[in-house]
Amino acid sequence: MFMRFFTELREAKVPVTLREYLMLMEGLDKQVIDRSVDDFYYLSRTALVKDEKNLDRFDQVFAHVFKGMEKLHDGVTADIPSEWLKKISEKFLTEEEKAQIEAMGGFDKLMEALAQRIKEQKERHEKGDKAIGQGGTSPFGADGYHPEGIRIGQDKGRHGRAIKVWDKREFKNLDDHVELGTRNIKVALRRLRKWVREGTPDEIDMPATIKGTAEKGYLDINLRPERRNKISVLLFLDVGGSMDSHIKVCEELFSAARSEFKTMEFYYFHNCLYETVWKDNRRRHAEKIPTWDILHKFPHDYKVIFVGDATMSPYEVTYPGGSVEHWNEEAGAIWMDRVAQIYEHMVWLNPTAERHWDYTPSIGVLKQLVGDRMFPLTLDGLDKAMRELSR
Repeated sequence: MFMRFFTELREAKVPVTLREYLMLMEGLDKQVIDRSVDDFYYLSRTALVKDEKNLDRFDQVFAHVFKGMEKLHDGVTADIPSEWLKKISEKFLTEEEKAQIEAMGGFDKLMEALAQRIKEQKERHEKGDKAIGQGGTSPFGADGYHPEGIRIGQDKGRHGRAIKVWDKREFKNLDDHVELGTRNIKVALRRLRKWVREGTPDEIDMPATIKGTAEKGYLDINLRPERRNKISVLLFLDVGGSMDSHIKVCEELFSAARSEFKTMEFYYFHNCLYETVWKDNRRRHAEKIPTWDILHKFPHDYKVIFVGDATMSPYEVTYPGGSVEHWNEEAGAIWMDRVAQIYEHMVWLNPTAERHWDYTPSIGVLKQLVGDRMFPLTLDGLDKAMRELSR
């Protein structure tokens, strides 16, 4: 059973090594957990999953191997050790209820009966004392009551006496290609970090304190500066027009970036970077900031991130006067080249699905201007973009 768990994790592209598997087996051998499926889930997840983006795949494999409803047809007790079920029963059932289970024929009979009922029943059932359903007194189902109950399809126990919970686990997706969310984006952005210790010593340096105390024979407290992320980010956000359909994901990215990067400056632009940008979209015509001021103000070690769908007429990028909102003396391509010349680390995040990029000429133009460092605004794309900025 456990070896099958290991091989299915590998088949699902969860990078599990034999060393980690042996560590899990050692933990079980030393009985670091109680014999419960929940405890085993958390132990195995801790031992085998190294990256949060693999949690969703791990959960799916775990449910398939240990809790999948489809396995009931092959024999209920094949994958769930009976001693686990008995251990749970000792915790939740009274002596009278245990006697009732024994009168039925014990745990084996109970699980065999469940498998048989599932084969026989093909539709939803409510109330009653035999079929699997809701609100009745059958040993199987949800929202009802029976001392030797098996809960199926219910968020939590109503009476706290189900012997085994077969409900499907629901975890927040963190896979590479799932829909983005603020927490998911934070996970991806964490790759862009450079830890330094600068400033006032206000944190106990435990290794130095122990060493100094041992050498001097008395308590020698050593302090050090707190470790902080030194990465500085310059964020340019495209707004308006075709970007209106991407507002939600851009808001999530902006929120996550503000949380992850303590030193971050942001500015707005429309379609392409020109001679001015702005901080407040409500006052973008009255309070514009010269782009030259931005390029002169922030040093070259800043990481520059453009966010936009790059969808426009190619003339808006390549020709003077190409902007749809004003007369630009210089082409947007010239301003993009100036940014690339000053800042070595620059990427463009595009919320448009990558499979559509070849159908929009302006995307190809801007992708070339940023040195082919355009990435889709997905978790996988964010991960690659952060790796590029970390070089």
